Amino acid sequence: MNLVPARARTRTAALALGTIAAVTLGVIGAAPASAADDPVEIDVVTINDFHGRIEADGASGGAAALATAVKQVRAANPNTIFAAAGDLIGASTFTSFIQDDNPTIDALNAAGLEVSSTGNHEYDQGWADLRDRVVPRADWEYINSNVVLKSTGEPALAPSWVKEVDGVRVGFIGAVTEALGSLVSPAGIADLEVRNIADSVNAAAADLKDGDESNGEADVIILLVHEGATTTDVSSVTPDSPLGQIVYNVDDDVNAIVSAHTHLAYNFTIDGRPVVSAGKYGEAYGLMKISVDPTDKSVLSISDEIKPLAADGVPLYAPDPTVQGIVDDAVTAAEGPGNATVGAVTADFNRARQSDGVTENRGGESTLGNFVADVQQWSTGADLALMNPGGLRTDITYASSGDGDPDGNVTYREAATVQPFANTMMTTTLTGAQLKQVLEEQWQPAGASRPILKLGVSQALSYTYDPTAAAGSHITTMTVNGATVSPTDTFTVAVNSFLAAGGDNFTTLAEGANTADTGKVDLQSMVDWFSANGTATPDNAQRAVGVVLSPPDADGYSAGDTVTANLSSLAFSAGEQAPDEVTISLGDAELATSAVDPTVIDASDEAGRADLTFTIPDGVEGAQSLTVSVASTGTSVQVPIEIAAPAFDGAVTVSAKKVAAGGKLVIRGTGFEPREKLAVHLQPKKGAAVSLGSVTTDRDGTFRDTVSVPRSTKAGTYTLVVRQADGDKATAAVQVTRAPSGGGHGHGNGGGSGNGGGHGHGHGSGAGHGGGHGHGGGCLPRF
Repeated sequence: MNLVPARARTRTAALALGTIAAVTLGVIGAAPASAADDPVEIDVVTINDFHGRIEADGASGGAAALATAVKQVRAANPNTIFAAAGDLIGASTFTSFIQDDNPTIDALNAAGLEVSSTGNHEYDQGWADLRDRVVPRADWEYINSNVVLKSTGEPALAPSWVKEVDGVRVGFIGAVTEALGSLVSPAGIADLEVRNIADSVNAAAADLKDGDESNGEADVIILLVHEGATTTDVSSVTPDSPLGQIVYNVDDDVNAIVSAHTHLAYNFTIDGRPVVSAGKYGEAYGLMKISVDPTDKSVLSISDEIKPLAADGVPLYAPDPTVQGIVDDAVTAAEGPGNATVGAVTADFNRARQSDGVTENRGGESTLGNFVADVQQWSTGADLALMNPGGLRTDITYASSGDGDPDGNVTYREAATVQPFANTMMTTTLTGAQLKQVLEEQWQPAGASRPILKLGVSQALSYTYDPTAAAGSHITTMTVNGATVSPTDTFTVAVNSFLAAGGDNFTTLAEGANTADTGKVDLQSMVDWFSANGTATPDNAQRAVGVVLSPPDADGYSAGDTVTANLSSLAFSAGEQAPDEVTISLGDAELATSAVDPTVIDASDEAGRADLTFTIPDGVEGAQSLTVSVASTGTSVQVPIEIAAPAFDGAVTVSAKKVAAGGKLVIRGTGFEPREKLAVHLQPKKGAAVSLGSVTTDRDGTFRDTVSVPRSTKAGTYTLVVRQADGDKATAAVQVTRAPSGGGHGHGNGGGSGNGGGHGHGHGSGAGHGGGHGHGGGCLPRF
C-alpha cells in the first residue's frame, strides 16, 4: 500500500444528524438473478474529520466508543468494511497533538479501520512525514487519485483499494480537496501536484471497470473524497460548488460518495446517488448498507444513516477495552509534555464572569479573549483578529497549581486547555461594512440562549456601541490602528476555523473574500507566541465601550449646549484592575470627570458605567472628536461629534440713507468675529456689485469706518453688504444719487453745491444745474 504525510486544514461547523436515506439502483426492489441466492448484504462504516479526538469529551464519543460501534456492526454483519474520508489526524486535541498523533493512528488501527482517503490535514507536517511516518504506522490503506508526484506524474499514493466481501469486490477511490495547496505549507508538498478530482476519480473508476485484473476490478465503487457541502441543505450542492463539481461530473460507475472537509453531517441523495458525511470529531459515524445481486454483481440498493456516538455529553457505546487502553496510555504519556513550560504571565488572564463572580459570561469583554486575538493577529500577520468566547474553556491563572509549577508559569497543558478544540487559524478579507456587520452579530438572534456573544478583539481594533439600539444598529464607531473605518476599507481578519465557517451565528465571516487556512492550529499559535515573547501581561484597556450621548437640539450640537454621556463597558468583570474615574475631553480641554460604577450586569458587557454631563465650549464647531479615557486602565476611545457653527448675528448701520456717487459713507458693525477682515460692497437690484473695499473689526467684533462710493456708481437703490469670509453677511439699504457736475452760474455767500438750474444770484459762489433760478445765502445742502 502507499503511505504518505502532509499538512492540511479544515473548517468547523455544527453537526446536523441526518435521517436514513435509501437509494435503489436498477429496478426498485429487484430480486437477485437467482431466487435461490440471497443478495449479498454489505455494511460500510464511515467516519471523517476525526482530528485526533481519541478521548470522549462532550459531543465527541471518543475512539473507544467508536471501536465498540464498529464491532457491533461487524457482529451483526461480518460483511463490514470500516472506511474514512480523511483528516483523521492533524488539528488534534492535546493528548494526540503532543504525541504527533501516534495515539490516534494506534487507536484507529485497533478499531479496525481499513481504508481512508487523505484529507488536507494528513499533509500538515509535509509529504515526507506522511509518506515515511504516518503511512507505515497506519494499518489501513491511505488512497488518493488526484495527487501525483511532479517528477513522474504517477499517483503519490494508491488511487484505489479493493476488498472482496462474500464474492463481491468493493472498490474505494480516494481524493482530496483541490484547495490543498492553499491549506498547507507549500514547502511541505513541493514535490506534489494536485489535479482535478472528477477527472482523476473517473480515470481510477475506469481502471476498476475495464476487465483488466492486473489493475484491479470492482463490482461496487465508493468514492472517499475530502471535500464537502457548505450547508446541510442539499440545495447548496450546486453544479459550480466545490462538492457539486465532483458530484455532477463523476461517472455513474461510482455508486456512492462519502465526503468530508466541511465538518457537516448530511445524508443527501443527488441524481439517485448517496452523498454523505458523518460530520466531525467522532461525534457520529455513517452506516451505509449495500445490497448486491450475487450473480451479476449489480447493486440492488444502498441506504445510509448518520448514527451519533454520544448524547448529552455521554458516549452511547461502552468503551472498547483495547482502544481505551491505548487512550489511557496516551493520556499518561501526555502528562510529561503537558507539564512543560511554554511561557509566563504576570497576572491572571480571565474570561468574563457573571455577577456571582464564578459563572462564565460570554457576553462580556475579557482580558483572555483579547489576548488570544492579539496572539492570532501576531501569528497570522493579519490586520486584526477576532476570537469567539465559547472557544475559551478556562482561564490562564497566575497562581501556582502545585509543586513544580511556580507562580506565573504557563504549561503546555494549560495553554491547550484554554483552546481545546484544535481549530485551525484562518484569514479572510472583510470590508469595513462587513466588519461592522460582524460586530453587530455579537447581539444574537432572538431566542438565543445567550443574547450577546462578545468577541475578543486584537489591539488594532477598537469600537464604540450603543447598548440601547435596535438590532443591526448597535455599532457607532470603529477604528483600526487609530484610523476611522469606512465601509469600503478592506482588512485581513484572522479567526479560527469555527468562526470562519460562520459559527455562533457570525454568518458574515463566512462571506469574506480570499479565505485561506494558515496551516496552524490555534494552540500552536499560542505556543509560538510565548516562545517568541516569553511573558504576557494582561491589557486592562477596554477595546469596546458603550457610549450614548443625549440627543442634540433641532439645529444640532452647538457651543454652550449641555450634553450627557451615558458610558458603559469601562470595566472587566473578573477581578481585574478596576477603573477609578472616567474623563471626557475635547482636544486639550477636560470637559467632565466621574467615578465609575463597576457593578457587573449579567449576560452583557455593561460593567463599568458612568454618566457625565458637560458643556460644549465656545469657539468649537464642525467635526470634532470627544475622547473617553480611564487613566487607571488605559482605556481610550474616540467619539465623533458634529458641532454646528454659532448663529450669525452681525449687523451693520450707515450714517445716512443717501449718498452721492463719489461721496463718503460712515458704516458701523457689531456681532462679528474679533480682528476679522470683512469685504464691503454695494449690491444693486440688477447688475454687478460695486466694491467699497474692506474693513477690519476690533477685538470686540465691532467696527466703525468710512468708505468711499466710486464716482462712477450709477444712481439708484442699493444694498450695502458687509460679508465674512465664510459667506455670512450683514446688510443695510442705501440710496445713491448722482455725482455733482457743472451746468449753470450760481452766486451766494457760502460754499457748497446746489441743484438750482439757470441763473442764481447771491453773495457767494456756487454752482447751479438745470433751468430755474436759485438764490443762495450761505452753505448749500451737503449730501
